[in-house]
Amino acid sequence: MTVLDNRALNRATLARQLLLDRADLPVPDAVAHLGGLQAQEPQEPFVGLWSRLRAFDPAVLSDLVSGRSLVRTHLMRRTVHLVTADDVVAWRSRHDAMLRQRVLGTDRRELEGVDLDELAAAGRALMADGEPRSAAELVEVLAERWPAPGRRPLGEMVVAALVPMAQVPPRGLWRTRAGVRNVLLSSWLGREIDPPAADGSDPAGRALVRRYLGAFGPAATADLRAWSGLAGLPAAVAGLREELVAFRDERGRELLDLPDAPRPDPGTPAPVRFLPAFDNALLGYQDRGRIVDDEHKGLSVAGERVVLLDGRVAATWNVEAGTVTVTPLRAFSRPERAAVAEEARALAAFLSDGESRGVRVGTSAP
Repeated sequence: MTVLDNRALNRATLARQLLLDRADLPVPDAVAHLGGLQAQEPQEPFVGLWSRLRAFDPAVLSDLVSGRSLVRTHLMRRTVHLVTADDVVAWRSRHDAMLRQRVLGTDRRELEGVDLDELAAAGRALMADGEPRSAAELVEVLAERWPAPGRRPLGEMVVAALVPMAQVPPRGLWRTRAGVRNVLLSSWLGREIDPPAADGSDPAGRALVRRYLGAFGPAATADLRAWSGLAGLPAAVAGLREELVAFRDERGRELLDLPDAPRPDPGTPAPVRFLPAFDNALLGYQDRGRIVDDEHKGLSVAGERVVLLDGRVAATWNVEAGTVTVTPLRAFSRPERAAVAEEARALAAFLSDGESRGVRVGTSAP
């Protein structure tokens, strides 16, 4: 079986994640290809798409969210993702058990004695009028019936797990600050989510496997679990095996892939790319060694924005008073520093409509 080293896996990841070359894709197609964008920080998907698409216009993304073609909702790993309406309709029921168990994993004791089916029914009934509500507003009513649990776990269980919800604009729009307000996903989209297959064939699971490999492959089944949060995909993988090709990584793990997906030459040059907080290019793997060194693997979980240099995490970045500041994690050569500064200037212009105060690139690793 062919062994793919970390450099080969790195270039495959960059190609699948649209980070090797910016793509000429419509925004909905890019979001669908990527299997959604992690979006608990509402402005981060704009940077994620700017780094991946040519001539990206943030107003287009805002219009798609307002127009309900793209939806902000709890999905993979119980985190807020920006996904297409079609995908959330097809995938949401496949995530139900995982979402419930993840809330119970942290709040089981406080929710002890609560009939979750009754709680779900009460939450749906309360939201049936289609009015957007915050979790606090929802819990204010539900706590009259279930006073024992703390308000946070009660709201978390209803909003993030039991009742499929959409987070509505203005949250998630370009340069807009707004709190989280929820509506029933079915009310927002005007259609019900797809139920699980009655025959147990799991078409949603198979679709998730294909979509994951298209955006993240070649990858191990442990990587698929890390991205989705779902443990129950072995049957879907087994059902697709005849369609897939297999490799080994340097650790000897089996990696699966779509046969015609891009696997560029490991020597392909990789441009500087700025990634937003919690980008799935890092979080979408159990083994992140293809893109980040061991000592820096915690950066993405901590919400640090990172810079890719030659395809690997080499710096963090932030914006202060209109200035993009880059903090290297290792020493940069003069050409590397120039390339990072050039991309930082482009990002600063994007974030400020060309009125940026500039960039600052640190001279050495901390």
